[in-house]
Amino acid sequence: MDNGGMSEPANDGRTALLPGRVGLFVRLQANPGARAGLLDALHRFADQLGADPATELFVIALDPEDDDVVWVYEWFTDEQSLESHRSTQSFVELVNEVPALLAAPPGMLRIDPLRLTMQPAILDDSIDAD
Repeated sequence: MDNGGMSEPANDGRTALLPGRVGLFVRLQANPGARAGLLDALHRFADQLGADPATELFVIALDPEDDDVVWVYEWFTDEQSLESHRSTQSFVELVNEVPALLAAPPGMLRIDPLRLTMQPAILDDSIDAD
């Protein structure tokens, strides 16, 4: 397995190697004044991801330098999972809703996630979507 030169980490629940994963950074430029609507659509989408086990991570982030830009980072178990994700009802609804809120087409950067290291305490502050 190609792990980018990293040694195998201890399995303590905070570090994982991610062979075969497929990731995307997506840049969404909202129309002026439409960022709240874009964020609402993304939050509704995120709330439905429990039904999509192939999406292992979905992060919504604000651009600190541009009030109209929202970033999404997501990764999937593999290429097939990415394709299956794109056919879910929640994704189809998002793709139909978001274009009216955007000033430009989404910018996408494909990446292959290699390793995750996370402090377990981050999950203590988790949002209960129920």
